[in-house]
Amino acid sequence: MMVYEQLKLENQLCFPVYAASRLITREYQPYLDKLGITYPQYLVLMVLWENDGLTVNDISQKLILNTNTITPLLKRMETMGIIVRKRSETDERKVMITLTEKGVAMRDEAAEIPEKLVSALLSINLTLNDLIDLKAKLHVIIDYLSDKEKNGHANISDR
Repeated sequence: MMVYEQLKLENQLCFPVYAASRLITREYQPYLDKLGITYPQYLVLMVLWENDGLTVNDISQKLILNTNTITPLLKRMETMGIIVRKRSETDERKVMITLTEKGVAMRDEAAEIPEKLVSALLSINLTLNDLIDLKAKLHVIIDYLSDKEKNGHANISDR
């Protein structure tokens, strides 16, 4: 029987990235539960806290998500009273997303979330520089794969 070393879980790059992402999201969950939001809704809020009044497409691009993924999320957030969706006055094809007072107020409570995760990670022999370096390296991978996808070459065998 032939051994496929490249197919062993322990030899994968994708698995630890996937597992870390899931576990980080799980670590955030108690804080998000207090706010009454999901992790994808938290991501939308972070984008809007940074720059309120964006189009659905702007948010989709920043979060590297399809608009058909973002739209139901935004509808739910509007029902919750966190955001308002409104057709653009200059281009009716565009839907503008703005925070409500409730959405803006949530920022104060959410501000502690990243700090708590970083504190937990620093307690396991990682330094702040390790985390900054990891984030930078992940962004290189994200940028590379996003560019490939935009240019229609999202196949990992294209080397």
